[in-house]
Amino acid sequence: MKELASLRLDSDELEALRLVDMQGLQQVEAAKQLGVSRQTLGNIVASGRKKVAQALVQGLALELDGYMPTP
Repeated sequence: MKELASLRLDSDELEALRLVDMQGLQQVEAAKQLGVSRQTLGNIVASGRKKVAQALVQGLALELDGYMPTP
């Protein structure tokens, strides 16, 4: 089996996607939980979504950068 090329999804991107896309939080609430501005959270979410889409379309593996889920 050949090794897949990969993209690294930073832990803040993964956590932002989890809060917004999986838990359904509004960006304002997710930003509060992460201790960032709503604009910064929006940028993090957009970056994470782009990486996930790129991995799906191009058949790349996603590497998770030190992700530790919050309870």
